[in-house]
Amino acid sequence: MTDKDKSGQPDIYDPDFVADLFDRCSSNYRWWSAISSFGFIWLWRRQCVGNLPRRVEKDGIVVDLMAGTGEVWPHLLRRFPDVSAITALDISHQMHLQAVDKLHSAYAERITHLEADALQTDLPTDHADMVVSTFGLKTFNTAQQSRLADQIARILKPGGHFSLIEASDPTGWILRPVYRLYLDRLLPMIERFFLRGANDFSMIGTYTRNFESCGHMAAALREAGLEVTTRSHFFGCATSVAGHKPLAPRR
Repeated sequence: MTDKDKSGQPDIYDPDFVADLFDRCSSNYRWWSAISSFGFIWLWRRQCVGNLPRRVEKDGIVVDLMAGTGEVWPHLLRRFPDVSAITALDISHQMHLQAVDKLHSAYAERITHLEADALQTDLPTDHADMVVSTFGLKTFNTAQQSRLADQIARILKPGGHFSLIEASDPTGWILRPVYRLYLDRLLPMIERFFLRGANDFSMIGTYTRNFESCGHMAAALREAGLEVTTRSHFFGCATSVAGHKPLAPRR
């Protein structure tokens, strides 16, 4: 059962709420996210993978957190053909099914699916050569982001790299009012018309406003002992954070 906040409204960061939300929108996720972002989501995923160094150990392991329907996997496998396996972790059962049935059956043997909460994953310590996440961070509040940073630091091998990207709120951009009007007003109207009254994808407006940017996640990753760089994409409409786990603990 989904928890509620003090006002009696559902807690949008409760894992059960997030799982139900993405279960409902899973069948439309791939095409609707591409259309509603005007194709930027494809570019941003490629840029996220581009933040990783080209060199990776042969038979390296990649963990894709909040993997969704796996749109980042073609970018990963193209850039890193020697990767032996991608562990796709997502809390939504339906997202896993959509990923296999409609998008990636051709190389399904290279994908290991793990239906789990990223904050409580029991993946081994020092397990992954790379950790990626594309557009899943906004579903975590600041306390959860700190827990996620600790998980990333734990599962990365020493010397391993990570790259995360998320839709953000472009504070300071002159066209931010237009951007917010689109996310907060127009997108919900379009979704209700084309998706028979659905109001799931329009949650991106609330999530991005609360998330703001990858700034807190970057600070949490540094606190967890990782080396971190940040980047802004298209005037701050997306932000990314990338870096690596030092070979020896920082003093």
